[in-house]
Amino acid sequence: MGINKYLAKIWEQPKATLGDVWRGRLIQWRKQPAVVKVEHPLRLDRAHALGYRAKKGYTVLRVRLGRGGRKREQIKSGRKSKNQRTMKIVEKNYRVIAEVRAQKQFTNLEVLNSYYAGEDGKFFWFEVIMVDPEMPEIKADKRISWIGSQKGRVYRGLTGAGRKSRGLLKKGKGAEKVRPSKASNKARRFRRAGQRRDFIQGL
Repeated sequence: MGINKYLAKIWEQPKATLGDVWRGRLIQWRKQPAVVKVEHPLRLDRAHALGYRAKKGYTVLRVRLGRGGRKREQIKSGRKSKNQRTMKIVEKNYRVIAEVRAQKQFTNLEVLNSYYAGEDGKFFWFEVIMVDPEMPEIKADKRISWIGSQKGRVYRGLTGAGRKSRGLLKKGKGAEKVRPSKASNKARRFRRAGQRRDFIQGL
């Protein structure tokens, strides 16, 4: 069994396996800024599986997110019942939010992918793999040079986490309305319904 399989086995239950190392690491991370550039990926098995290479042009960031629901902004004037501060449902997972925050800080890089790094009662941490599409080493590598043609891919839901939140990891039965996207599929169905209605009224 190779080293990556051993690492994957450890990360099945990291809190129980790593013990004090896990706890000390989270205490240290809490004191650091929300977005930190790290020298090496924490989980080599996941990083390599998601396309990371130890070469120029690749950067790994650790992003901290607060846990809990997302609330709307509180409206302090007016007495309408709709102005209550209710929960705001955002159809994005935590990993997508982490990727977007990393992209906003490093606008010259592109998000390749991301993976889970840790959590406690207050925060989530994710490591985001970033690639510089203008580096000569990246342009010369056929395995990753395609990323130069996908500008702002994290904002368009093209990363693994984005595709998951869009429902694109599922195919076949139960996924009839998710392609090319939920919005465009709904618009197409509404447009066809309107065409049928106009046709019937014209008879």
